[in-house]
Amino acid sequence: MSVAKLVFTPLSYTGWGSLKELLPEVAKYAPKRILVITDPMLAKIGIAQRVTGPLEEQGYSVTLYTDVVPEPPVATGEKLVSFTREGEFDMVVGVGGGSALDLAKLASVLAVHDGSAAEYLNLSGSKNVEKKGLPKILIPTTSGTGSEVTNISVLSLETTKDVVTHDYLLADVAIIDPELTVSVPAKVTAATGIDALTHAVEAYISVNASPATDGLALQAIRLIGRSLRKAVADGNNRQARIDMSNGSYIAGLAFFNAGVAGVHALAYPLGGQFHISHGESNAVLLPYVMGYIRKSCPKRMADILNALGGNSAYLSEEEASYKCVEELQRLVSDVGIPAALSGFNVPDSALESLTQDGVKQKRILARSPLPLLEGDIRKIYQAAFNGTIVEPT
Repeated sequence: MSVAKLVFTPLSYTGWGSLKELLPEVAKYAPKRILVITDPMLAKIGIAQRVTGPLEEQGYSVTLYTDVVPEPPVATGEKLVSFTREGEFDMVVGVGGGSALDLAKLASVLAVHDGSAAEYLNLSGSKNVEKKGLPKILIPTTSGTGSEVTNISVLSLETTKDVVTHDYLLADVAIIDPELTVSVPAKVTAATGIDALTHAVEAYISVNASPATDGLALQAIRLIGRSLRKAVADGNNRQARIDMSNGSYIAGLAFFNAGVAGVHALAYPLGGQFHISHGESNAVLLPYVMGYIRKSCPKRMADILNALGGNSAYLSEEEASYKCVEELQRLVSDVGIPAALSGFNVPDSALESLTQDGVKQKRILARSPLPLLEGDIRKIYQAAFNGTIVEPT
């Protein structure tokens, strides 16, 4: 086994009601001007005010920024970075799903840098992140992205996605309060929940997996496997929401250290070209990617099956790996996500452009236990379009 570098940050508070830790943590930095970044819906339903209200009552100058959209394009990031630079803020608080949190990370770091956000992108940028940036506190309101504990900010390009990544993008404080997720609609709960599950599954089969990330990934799979259906069926199910918040958080720690692989690599072009949410993109591809690479990691597939509530005791590893793929298919279906690309109106004519964009995600593809070359990627997209699991020939 290779040497593993493990990073388990930031300072985190978890549990029902943990939002109460916000004020003591903010006070440590003694900020004068705080930028709170969230999406317009959270402002409309009052979730954002649960953050801004207490801060204003303590006398802080607070600006609420809501120009946040799902799967934010580079232009949205550029606009926010400019706003942050001009506002002379000395703290950033991100509240919301992955898009809001990713933008908060981007703004806090690039506010103290020169140049455009595009110049710092992983695939095409020419500049490097060199300064830590403004203090940042991240507060997720969904159970899925793990953005509160990772060092990347994802931005959409014309047909795919790219990231700004550096350890300076890590939050100073993360507050994971499952009470904030109760109002999340069933469809979003399903998509973000499968996203979190994908983080755990891909971390567990990653070539960079370690004993530490294995423990985190399997526990995340257990928590999500037993609670996602319940959270989708009844958003007020307190224990299900707690399990999902903890599962998402732990999965985030697992994949931040071990990485994700083929599912995410192929999901990025799907989101970029057809604006399918990241969670749904992962969900529709998860069984097909795992079915394709199954023979490269059968023992780990058996472990995932057991963590999902199955039983591999009387099965061969080969049989258990089949059962694992079937269970992943069943879970995606049970939470109401289409089982094939056709369910998202992706035409057969798009499969080649998806393949060409998928090949470019070399940083992510490198973590797959089965090397995925252009021909493999084309077969997986075709399988996801047809709704049929295929294997390498």
